[in-house]
Amino acid sequence: MNPVVKVVQPSGILDGTKAGQFRQEIANLVDSGVDMVLVDFQDVTFMDSSGLGALVLALKTVRAAGGKLFICSVNEQIKMLFELTSMDRVFEIFANREEFENAIVSTH
Repeated sequence: MNPVVKVVQPSGILDGTKAGQFRQEIANLVDSGVDMVLVDFQDVTFMDSSGLGALVLALKTVRAAGGKLFICSVNEQIKMLFELTSMDRVFEIFANREEFENAIVSTH
């Protein structure tokens, strides 16, 4: 049985104004029975602590439902934020969507 993988692709600035919408999108995916969520940061230019908080809550939501959450395509600012907050140890981060698919989808 193939896992159900959904990609969430926020864009622009992931901050307090978009955090609620982002969390809701993740909750909807979990409710629909998704096994894996890939958050693709390709179009995100900046993320602040509110965006990071939303990401942590999204991770908890997905894990609580028995799923997995992955991240790919982070820019330098987001990478630095993850490293400063040690979130790079919490999240599984891939360079891009292709790397994710090669590492995760092909092994399941």
